[in-house]
Amino acid sequence: MIDRTVTAVHARQAAAPDPPDELRRAAALRRDRSPEELLEVYGGAMYRDGPQGAIERRVLLRAMCLRFGNGVRVGVGVVVRHPHTFEIGDAVFIGDQVILQGRHDGHCVVGAHSWLGPQAYFDCRDMELGEYCGWGPGAKVLGSEHTGDPANVPIIQTDLVIKPVRVGKWTDIGVNAVILPGVTIGDGAIVGAGAVVTHDIPAYAVAAGVPARVLHMRRGREERA
Repeated sequence: MIDRTVTAVHARQAAAPDPPDELRRAAALRRDRSPEELLEVYGGAMYRDGPQGAIERRVLLRAMCLRFGNGVRVGVGVVVRHPHTFEIGDAVFIGDQVILQGRHDGHCVVGAHSWLGPQAYFDCRDMELGEYCGWGPGAKVLGSEHTGDPANVPIIQTDLVIKPVRVGKWTDIGVNAVILPGVTIGDGAIVGAGAVVTHDIPAYAVAAGVPARVLHMRRGREERA
């Protein structure tokens, strides 16, 4: 077998303005429907395949989100909880069956031109992804954990601590990696497939393993500073 190098497509595409009729429809839905009604309608469009289903999902999410950019692509079966706390940048790709688990008082930002792979899971209670972030299929981020105290009650009854997760711009998160609560991943860092990230990763580092550790720094990082 011979390796092939091909030109990247998604992150090189400009974000053209969405059609005016989509913007009008989204504004009308936001004005005339309650958030609960919009979520119910979105549920009916989640698994509608083809171009029309993709348009319906985009229109509905624009109506529900705090901010929603141009050229966003939303796959089949994408689950969004508490979309009113979400800010989605231009040209974001959200793959099939991605789960975006927000919170009623949460904070979630997905930077422009980011690519979220199919079946990824995001705890969006307090999460920010920078622009041009590549998120591998099945990768997960957790943003909260139970205190576990006191020990005389079930752990899931103990208080929940929400810890901010920050993933910088130009990062690449490998397939099935796991980012744990409170972690910051610096700009331009690479996290290997299957890694479990328990501590901060510096900018332009390459990290892998369970738990993840820094293997080396990327070449040319000095010029990017």
